[in-house]
Amino acid sequence: MTEQMTGAQSLIRSLEHAGVDVVFGIPGGAILPAYDPLYDSANVRHILMRHEQGAGHAAEGYAYATGRPGVCMATSGPGATNLVTPLTDAHMDSVPMVAITGQVATPLIGTDGFQEADICGITMPITKHNYLVKDADDIPATIAEAFHIASSGRPGPVLVDIAKDALQASTAFSWPQRLDMPGYRPVTKPHGKQIREAARMISEARRPVFYVGGGVLRSGAAQELRVLAELTGVPVTTTLMARGVFPDSHPQNLGMPGMHGTVAAVGSLQKADLIVALGARFDDRVTGRLDSFAPGAKVVHADIDPAEISKNRHADVPIVGDCREVIADLVVAVRNDQAAGRQGDYAAWWAQLDRLREVYPLGYEEAGDGSLSPQKVIQRLGEIVGSDATYVAGVGQHQMWAAQFIGYKKPGGFVNSGGLGTMGFSVPAALGAKVGDPDRTVWAVDGDGCFQMTNQELATAAIEGIPIKVAVVNNGNLGMVRQWQTLYYEGRYSNTDLRTAPRDREVRVPDFVRLAEAYGCVGLRCERAEDIDATVEKAMAVDDAPVVVDFSVNHDAMVWPMVGPGTSNDNIQYARDMAPDWEDED
Repeated sequence: MTEQMTGAQSLIRSLEHAGVDVVFGIPGGAILPAYDPLYDSANVRHILMRHEQGAGHAAEGYAYATGRPGVCMATSGPGATNLVTPLTDAHMDSVPMVAITGQVATPLIGTDGFQEADICGITMPITKHNYLVKDADDIPATIAEAFHIASSGRPGPVLVDIAKDALQASTAFSWPQRLDMPGYRPVTKPHGKQIREAARMISEARRPVFYVGGGVLRSGAAQELRVLAELTGVPVTTTLMARGVFPDSHPQNLGMPGMHGTVAAVGSLQKADLIVALGARFDDRVTGRLDSFAPGAKVVHADIDPAEISKNRHADVPIVGDCREVIADLVVAVRNDQAAGRQGDYAAWWAQLDRLREVYPLGYEEAGDGSLSPQKVIQRLGEIVGSDATYVAGVGQHQMWAAQFIGYKKPGGFVNSGGLGTMGFSVPAALGAKVGDPDRTVWAVDGDGCFQMTNQELATAAIEGIPIKVAVVNNGNLGMVRQWQTLYYEGRYSNTDLRTAPRDREVRVPDFVRLAEAYGCVGLRCERAEDIDATVEKAMAVDDAPVVVDFSVNHDAMVWPMVGPGTSNDNIQYARDMAPDWEDED
């Protein structure tokens, strides 16, 4: 049965058929026809954001919390271009998202009309796919395809740009019963021969490591990973994007590898004779200087995206497939090998790794001037709030400390911008995560620099009744940039002082507590170590409004361990001018 309606009504009906329950957006001229039928929808809630970038990050947070594509909506021109950053962010981190933008009317396309921008051309490199819809009849099939592409294979963002006259035109609505996409066939089932070869290499290796990336999280393979790890006894490292997919408390978890990873995790990859990469992409923040990365290791690389395999590091055994299916098949193959008497002996390897964990654990020194330690703030936050919460980090020092000092036990417990490193991600993404999973406590762990980029979304949270909690780790600086200036620019602090934390009786600009209150939120401040627990507990007691806590912390604290930019992972330092003795380990 078909029904006559406008293209705009067809769009909203299509979103309902696609199972959409929330859209984050801001109306404007070209998309305005869609907002009229949206007003009448009983199934789709629209959340009015304060900036289109916030809408995109909120859609990402929703996707993290639900596993379904997040949806954002914007008008043409500047509305659409404000989505470029979250689209790129979602593309880098494989987040399923559908962005719907209005476009100027068809006769105006290509004329530099008012608020015209070629958003399909602009976003071609940063979306999994995009569409320009000029005919109202094409809207249902396009929306159906967009959601299928966004959520299948390697997830990612899809943009649907719809001309204003297509939204206004009359059409006969018909939701497609099946999708005809002959050119799109993601491979999910791995090749059996490659799986058996990988299992053989695991049993023969002396120093194997599982290098686990965000693909394991995206595929929902946490349980399968744990079975495989415990079956083989192989050490596990989890990247920034995979924090929580394997419990931190598990004895086989060496922690996070990479630039600010643990010495044990970094050392395990450097000394390995076999790396089994699962849904990871050998990015520069993990490998350090690529030509010195894991020089003695053979590589098994499993990824759903064939373009990632051997892109940065040659794979001796390439496996294309969904991580959940890959790991499940590996479990079967390993069990068959073990039944035939083929099982690895990693006792000497574990003795070496356990010594690294014992000698070079994660830690920090309290500030000598009595000021608040940011690491202690984040560590106590995690201990008090617990592992059932979702922690959404911004980008910078606080992001690394949140990855290091909060114990994660469940997949999805840690949300952050990994590949793009987007300042301003935290608050709107936390908002979206809370909308997607309203029964779960959501803390945004943000820095004073990041927070000032998107804190206007506190107004959205307050008005829409979305009680997120925000911990602003306020050191008064662009912290990670300042750290690099300390280490590599002789302490020449060019344009990193934000003046948000007082020194010598300076006025706070802005005062985050008063700012929070102005936005209809509860504002709290903590400046002493003895007040951390009470402040966090006071924030946890508020459940009917957003809460912002200004933790005024020491401005000289640095993130350790650290592999310097462009250097080898062999040169990791666990404190300033202090490096592990690798010769002793050998």
